[in-house]
Formats: sequence, C-alpha cells, structure tokens
Amino acid sequence: MTASDNHQTLPSDIMPDNADVTEDTFLGDRLSLLQPARGYRAGIDAVLLAATVADFVSKPMSVLDCGAGVGTVGLCVAARCPNARVTLVEREPALVALAYSNVARNGFADTVNVVVGDVAAPANHPDAPRVAPESFDVVLANPPFHDTAGGTRASNALKRVSHAMDASELDAWIRFAARACRPGGRVTLIHKADALLPLLEALKDRFGGLTITPIQPHATKPAIRILASGIKGSRAPLILASPVVLHDDGGAFTPYVGRVLRQGAPLGVPVANTDNAEQLKD
Repeated sequence: MTASDNHQTLPSDIMPDNADVTEDTFLGDRLSLLQPARGYRAGIDAVLLAATVADFVSKPMSVLDCGAGVGTVGLCVAARCPNARVTLVEREPALVALAYSNVARNGFADTVNVVVGDVAAPANHPDAPRVAPESFDVVLANPPFHDTAGGTRASNALKRVSHAMDASELDAWIRFAARACRPGGRVTLIHKADALLPLLEALKDRFGGLTITPIQPHATKPAIRILASGIKGSRAPLILASPVVLHDDGGAFTPYVGRVLRQGAPLGVPVANTDNAEQLKD
C-alpha cells in the first residue's frame, strides 16, 4: 500500500477540519482511494478485514461495511469479489463525501452504494441507517478501537470520532450487525487483541460458530489484533484459528500476508505455516 503525493482539496463545508486529502493505492494499485491527509487513515486492518470475504463465490453476495469511513473495506471487497453487492454505512459527512467519490472514481457505481447513518443509533432513531433487516450475507466492521473515557483525545475531529467511542457502543455496533445480517450470514470484526472479552460478550447471544484469529506482528510477539467472526443462528463451538503473522524476521511482510495485501488473496486459516501456505481453508 503506497500513498502518492497527489493532493486534492474538498470544499471547507464538506471537510471542515482538514481540506487536504491524499490519494492512496490498495491491493497492488487495483484501488485508488481518497482519504484525509491527517486524522483517521485506513491501512492494513481494513485490507485484512476485507480479505476474510471469499472471492470464489459464484452467486451474488450482499456485503455490509459498518462505519465504512471512506469505503476502504467495502471497496476492497468489491475489487476482489465480482459477485459482491456492497453497502457502505457511514455517519460523518466528510467521510461520506469521500466514500461517494471513491465509489465513482474506481468504477463501482453499479455494485457499491453509500448509506448515511450511525450504526450505534437505536433502530427507531432518525440517525439509524436505513438498511433492510436480515438482508446481508456478510457484515464487516472495523469499529473505533479506543475508549473515549481513557487517554488523550485527538485534536483532529475526524480522527477523534474514528479512533474512539464509548465502551458501551461496541455492543450497539454488534446489535446493528445482528439486525442487518440474514440467518446463516456471517459477521466479522477486527479489533485490538485486548478487546477479546467484550467482543465475545457482545457476540455470544447473537452469533455462534465463532472463530477468533489472532494477528501477530511477528511470530514470537503477542497478537496486536484479532479477527472475530460468527454465524447468525449457528450453535457450533468456538474455534481459535492459527495466527496470521504479519512480518518475517527481517521486517518484511510474510509471503502469505504479502499476497493478501498486494494481490488481493483471501485471508483464511493457513493449512501449513503462515509463510508457506498456498492453500487456504474456507
């Protein structure tokens, strides 16, 4: 993933805190996305989350990207999965404007749509996204990682709302995901590793067949992220999957992760070790 030096300017009423945006490429230059030059910027987490959606499904597949920001997760799915029909849900006007632009500039106007709304709002609240209940095969979410009650708040408004939320809102995000997901559909979230307990608590009565995949910076280091996935209505037991290791001893991406980030390969559970697996389980 590389960022170019091509800067564009949006009107100040659309991007009030920061009019500068950068053009960044994802999936080996298959996607070119505009995002704020400062504040929240999508990166590896978004690509890994999108890669959990299988790219070999032959029938149409409906995918919901919750809290989509500029659309990185959903657009990575659209680029990898020709049969996907993607809906991006975002509440921040500046990010909504960029999401619309990114859909158009990458040629996905026919397969990706943008819905304005707050996924943490109650279903009957006017700010709640207008999406049909139980209508999505796959629901993806990359919620803000930090608790607004702890630490120093970011000075940039977009970064502040994208990086932090009240601890109680995680349950609201998963409640929205459960409402939107069809029976038998799958929800997948990426979060900090230390959010495992609240994630399990929020998922347990809504989704079964949970799979937890640790993401480690190096093979000998503790996980820094987790992918938590579940199936609506399933009673299958929890699975702790093999970890995804991002970097080798020299600091480069492992071949497996490199294929995911640059070639759009699916992210599954490696059959062999992380570096050498050519086959992936579903």
